Parts: sequence; C-alpha cells; structure tokens
Amino acid sequence: MNQDIQIYNTLTRKKEPFQPLNPPHVGMYVCGPTVYSDVHLGNCRTFISFDLIFRYLKYSGYRVRYVRNITDAGHLEGDRDEGDDKFAKRAKLEQLEPMEIVQKYTLGFHDVMRMFNTLPPSIEPTATGHIIEQIEMVKKILENGFAYEVDGTIYFDVEKYSQTHNYTVLTNRNLEDMLANTRELSGQDDKRGRLDFALWIKAKPETLMQWASPWGPGFPGWHIECSAMSAKYLGQEFDIHGGGLDLAATHHTNEVAQSEACNHHQPAKYWMHTNMLTVNGTRMSKSAGNGFLPGELFTGSHPLLKKGYSPMTVRFFMLQAHYRSTLDFSNEALDASEKGFKRLMNAMSLLPKITASATGEISIGEIRKKCENAMNDDFNSPVAIAELFEAVRIINTLYDGGLKITADELQKLTELMQYFIYDIFGLKDEDNSNTAFNEVLDMVIALRREAKENKDYATSDQIRIGLQEIGIQLKDSKDGTTWSKS
Repeated sequence: MNQDIQIYNTLTRKKEPFQPLNPPHVGMYVCGPTVYSDVHLGNCRTFISFDLIFRYLKYSGYRVRYVRNITDAGHLEGDRDEGDDKFAKRAKLEQLEPMEIVQKYTLGFHDVMRMFNTLPPSIEPTATGHIIEQIEMVKKILENGFAYEVDGTIYFDVEKYSQTHNYTVLTNRNLEDMLANTRELSGQDDKRGRLDFALWIKAKPETLMQWASPWGPGFPGWHIECSAMSAKYLGQEFDIHGGGLDLAATHHTNEVAQSEACNHHQPAKYWMHTNMLTVNGTRMSKSAGNGFLPGELFTGSHPLLKKGYSPMTVRFFMLQAHYRSTLDFSNEALDASEKGFKRLMNAMSLLPKITASATGEISIGEIRKKCENAMNDDFNSPVAIAELFEAVRIINTLYDGGLKITADELQKLTELMQYFIYDIFGLKDEDNSNTAFNEVLDMVIALRREAKENKDYATSDQIRIGLQEIGIQLKDSKDGTTWSKS
C-alpha cells in the first residue's frame, strides 16, 4: 500500500496523510446525479475526478468500495423544502410515469459515463430503494431530540443541534451571518428556525411519489438519502466523502448534522470537493447561456463552440486541471488539449515499434517516481501529465534513433505509459482502437509496398501523400514501413 498519499481535507482545510480507518480497505462515497434531466458538465467533472482518485487508490494497493448514489426522489425545486418535486414536474411535462423519467435519465447518465471511460462504482444505490433506511434514520434523530414533527413533516432542528455541535464545521461559516442572510419565516411556515430543513415531507393527495411512514404518507428530504445509504454500505464511519464544491454549504453540511445527530460522530474522515466550471472566464450556467451538455460538446452544436471535441479529448482536458482548481472551457484550451492528447496516443503507437539495444542511455525509474509523487500530492494530475510528456519526448527520440534503451528499461517505459495513461488517467486511443481502421491502413501500406517493388513510384507517392493529408505519417526503414498520426 502507498503510504505517501496526501489528501486535502475540506473538513480541516489542509492536506493530510491518507490513513484509512481499516487498511487496505477504503470506503468512498460520492454524491451522484439527480436523474430528472440530462447530466451536466459540472457533474461530469466531479465523476471524472473521483474516477481518477478511485483508479489511483487501486493502483496504490488499496481495496476500494466506491459508492455513488442515484437521487431519484425527494429533490424539490425550492431551497426551503417547498415547490414541486422535480421528478413529478418532469413526468408531467413529458407525460410519463416518474420512474420512467428516472430510468430514462439514469440510462443517459450511464451512457455519458461510458463515453468518458469512467469505471462503474462498486455500488450504485438509489434513494427510492432505501426508503426504509431513511425512515429509520429519521426516527433515531427524533428520538435523540434533534428533530420535530409538524403535521406529518419532520424537520431537523438546527438551533437545537448548534447548542452542542458545530453546524458549520465543514465550511467554517458564521452561523449568525447565515441566519442574517436567510429569509424570515412567513406566518404560514411550519419550521421553527430559518435554517431548519426537512428530513421527511408530508405528501399531498396528488403527490405521485409517496411512501407510508410512521408520520403518514410522504417522501424523504433530499439530504437524508446520502446519510442513510453511506452508513448502510460503508458503515457509520468511513474514509472519503466527495462531491462538487456547490454541495458543501448545504447538502454536505446537513449530511454531517444528520449523521452526528443520529450516530453521535462524524460520518467521514476526509471530505473532498471538486471546483466549478467556467466558460471564457465566466461561471458556467444555463441562465448565462454558456452552459452546454456533453452531447453539445462532442458534436460542437453549441454556439460557443467552433467544433466538436471527442470524449477522450474532454477527459484529458479536465485532467489537465487539478480537481480543486477552477476549470475554464474555451475553444483554444480544448484545441490545445486535443493536440496534447494526440501526442500521447501517438507515443503509445510508437512504443511497440522501438527496438531494444544491448546497452542503453535511459533510466525510467526517476520519471515514474515523479509521476507518483505528483499523484501522491492530492492527486495532482496536471503535474503527473507534465512528467509523462518527458516520457513522450524520450519515446520520440528512441523511435528516431537518437537514443538507445535496454530491453529491461523499454519494458519499464511501456509499463509506465500503460499504467498512467490507460489505468490511472482512464484514457484510450479513440482512433487506434478501431480494428477495422488498422486493418484497412495495413492493407493500404501493403499496396504501397507492392507499388514500390514494381518501381511504380508515382502510385507509391500518391498513397503516401494521400495518407499524409488525412493525418497519417509513414516512415520507411530497413525493417519495413511504420505509421503514426501527425
């Protein structure tokens, strides 16, 4: 197991040595999507970032149970436990059953995650599949005196909790400032305090998704599902809890409060958050007109994009920024990532064509150590990628005959590139993975070789120039002809 990993902990606001509660086992819970609409790029960045963390922890020798939930109930439109249920509203708009909406957008989410080549989580529980666990947790919070009932709805009592606990421990916000910035309760509001939030919500007769409970028909609040499901699959205390930075102030703050009110201790040892997305320096949002979906990014159909970018180009682009840094989308940045990704894939295609020598001038161990040191530093993928490009330079020089390498070091170089590019960064060659393309190209190269043998140099040159125009560079040597992407 890797003992050198440092993680930035939102809870303590500093980097800490990663010391799992029960090594080599690691429990990691990440707040998943709310499946009433298409997944947005902010979600994608979060899940790609935690896919990287999942992959690197496994590479480092840990046995990781990765739990990522699906929110398919209890997410209201308002920020004060009011408004319509988002699933019910979408179901009415599309004239479908709520669970048809859930199925439709869950499948769409999985399709996008496959395109980004993310590994599936170990467990993917749903809110609707864990109603009993949520009810039991609400009952315990009530018994412990940190919640109250008003006509079938159960509210968490933030003021009562704050008398003995630090409600803002995760964000270090001032509770008085939060109260001052929260709207006054209306005369018809059932809550006792402005910061109180619903654990269980009484259903109206026309509510489409509702379940029986000790307090009458209703449905769970949004926050309780993650507390209940993380405890069920990872225990009341586990290692890592993650999600987008936008969840820290409310959703994760309420998760901490619920779990402590129920189980008397913090649920997670390390809290990790990914930062926001911007477009040309402006925060990405639908209201600003600069938010685009993954499909629009792949096809280039959004007016802010000059062309489409492949899923692996976008994944590589996201990995070139640290997960805690703001990530700015622009055509120029995506173009640069596209070129960098092609350089990596081209180097991978050259590796099998390099011939080892009896003596060598290259030692790969130092490069691998630098890549691991970068990832050990709070999963610093951009620094690790920069180190990998030094390996790319070496591969290109070896291929051109400017350096020699022994068979043992060539094997280490191959393993380094495969581990980091494929296994850890989760990238794949979108062109060279096409077997039919490779077979056709081999056939064209064979036709050119036959033309040269027949002294038909005009045809030979025509094939070479034609391939060059579509980005395929041929190189002739005494061992035959090889190709690479230019």
